[in-house]
Amino acid sequence: MNLSLLVGNERVKEQLSQQERGRGLSHAYIISGPAGSGKHILANLLAKAMLCTSKSGRPCGRCGPCRKVEKGMHPDVSIITGPAEGKPITVDQVRTLRADSYIRPNEGERKVYLLEGADKMNAPAQNAMLKLLEEGPRYAVFLLIAGNNGALLQTVRSRCEELALTPAGRGEDSGDQSELAKKLAGALSRAEELELFEASMELAGKRNREELSALLDALEVELTACAAQGGDRRRLIRAVDLVRELRSAARLNVNAGQLSGWLCAGIFTPFPERD
Repeated sequence: MNLSLLVGNERVKEQLSQQERGRGLSHAYIISGPAGSGKHILANLLAKAMLCTSKSGRPCGRCGPCRKVEKGMHPDVSIITGPAEGKPITVDQVRTLRADSYIRPNEGERKVYLLEGADKMNAPAQNAMLKLLEEGPRYAVFLLIAGNNGALLQTVRSRCEELALTPAGRGEDSGDQSELAKKLAGALSRAEELELFEASMELAGKRNREELSALLDALEVELTACAAQGGDRRRLIRAVDLVRELRSAARLNVNAGQLSGWLCAGIFTPFPERD
């Protein structure tokens, strides 16, 4: 299985490769780990692998289905997020997902659902998800993305394969991403226009959606660290809010150049006057 875009986590890569060579990939995975560990990268790779038409080395990244998943345009891949930024997926959303899952795939042999922040769902939503994991159609695949897999009900965990990720140690890609996240966080905290412009130009470089998601995760961690160290708290809170907006936009396939411009414009917008 071609998982080279995921930095580190060799044990997880080998686990998935063995599954693909043997009984095949599972219908449900919990992908967990801290920010920057590659959760979104792996979820995207699995979605591609489920729909890839190549006979070997899945996902190939070149076939039509792989390219559609990469661009966020595949009709058989759905990303489920809460009804608003910071809000968890609701029981009503899970029920809607259940109804949709019984509609057969449009193009591929599988339908893939990525559930963001699955660990933040409340008990009723998780129990509704449990019923779907137990009774859902054979072609449906569920990828539960979680920061903390321990927050999921044991009954849900027992119906899924668990893929626990850790941030890459010293991989070159991971190091470059970490350095850029630190550079952006520093520029945002100091509100230095030239410094932020230069760092944003790096952000606007050639990055796919998975890399952007991982970078934005790392940037939020860096900004939180800056706030803890006594930076301009008001500016840093705004920066964190901006990063969260950018993460939502990245999921909708907004490109890196647009995101970098959005970041620069947002941080220099005057603060609203207080009454």
